[in-house]
Amino acid sequence: MTIGIEALRDALLAQHERHADALPWIASPTTGRTSKMLRVFGERGFAELLRMEPGVAMPLHRHGGDVHAWNLAGERLLHTGERIVAGGYVHEPPGTVDWWKAVGDEPLVALVIVMGTVEFLGPGDTVIARATAASRLADYERHCRETGMRTLDLGDGD
Repeated sequence: MTIGIEALRDALLAQHERHADALPWIASPTTGRTSKMLRVFGERGFAELLRMEPGVAMPLHRHGGDVHAWNLAGERLLHTGERIVAGGYVHEPPGTVDWWKAVGDEPLVALVIVMGTVEFLGPGDTVIARATAASRLADYERHCRETGMRTLDLGDGD
């Protein structure tokens, strides 16, 4: 079944409104970066709110599927030099290799829909880490266990 981007956006925002207070911000190994898992699309991908403090960078990575990102607050500087401000949208097609960082005076908050795998790259394009729907869901479930929070079903019935 194919879902239009508008329907997907509306479903994600509805999910966020129902569970915004119940879903935790989960710290990343990178200082200054947290995320709030909103939805997992089976093995296909995931949606999250991403929050980064100014100056924190998203390291070099490669997209295995489409990525859609809407800046809700703050600003980010893409590796191309383009600045994306609040309300701005970026689509990154499969195969995109990039990096970017949060800039400005306030934290960046972005709604990010990630399809496929994101591979974080080291020297010589070696893959040093991967983010998948399964790994992000595992991070959420681990955080809930460690903090005693109730785990909500973030799946879409797949």
